[in-house]
Amino acid sequence: MSRVLAGIHAVREALRAQRPLDRVLVTKGASSPRLQEIIELCREQSIPLRFEPRETLDRASNGVPHQNVVALSAAHSYTEFENLLGAEMLVILDGVEDPHNLGAIIRTAHAAGASAVVVPERRSASLTQTVERVAAGALAHLPVARVGNVSQALETLKKAGFWIYGLDERGSEIYEQVDYGSPAAIVLGGEGKGLHQNVRRHCDLLVRIPMAGAVSSLNVSVAAGIVLFDWRRKRGWREFNG
Repeated sequence: MSRVLAGIHAVREALRAQRPLDRVLVTKGASSPRLQEIIELCREQSIPLRFEPRETLDRASNGVPHQNVVALSAAHSYTEFENLLGAEMLVILDGVEDPHNLGAIIRTAHAAGASAVVVPERRSASLTQTVERVAAGALAHLPVARVGNVSQALETLKKAGFWIYGLDERGSEIYEQVDYGSPAAIVLGGEGKGLHQNVRRHCDLLVRIPMAGAVSSLNVSVAAGIVLFDWRRKRGWREFNG
């Protein structure tokens, strides 16, 4: 079954990652440096390129804003969880069901240098076109694994030497004060529900973000950014910035 990638970021990053694409559609008469880069990448990789009326791209993208470029690719496949046991940092999601939040977390996790994202088979958004678009190309570079049971996955990670940090408003430690072990996994709960009790029990440490306002918690994708970039700051940026 083929799937659609719509928008310059999603298509360009898929091409840069050399993901297999069936064909790329570009609006007739559209022109920009970023579109030209996509056209050149298609020609370099011998990917069929078609210039079509805008109405054709509107139909192909199912109404999603496409910025004059749409690609048709094979359905995105999940990586095997067992392949991640040698990772440095994993982001585990316990019931994030909003595709916009999932896409934003994937984008943030990649930007902060996390190794992969892990989601459950149930109570989770799938890797839809919306997730791809919100992730702005990061899904082409960051593996996503799917597991049957988050608690069991955490047990497997513990046996592999991981330190498990759960983000919870009732956590005993403020995130800035945490000295992260390595390898590590950060566990984030779903919208409005937080971490499930069984998942909380499998965490080595529960971490919280102190709040100055009247609300008790942040959007999960915002919280992910705060904690992941704090982890990256403590681990250092040299490997990324030379």
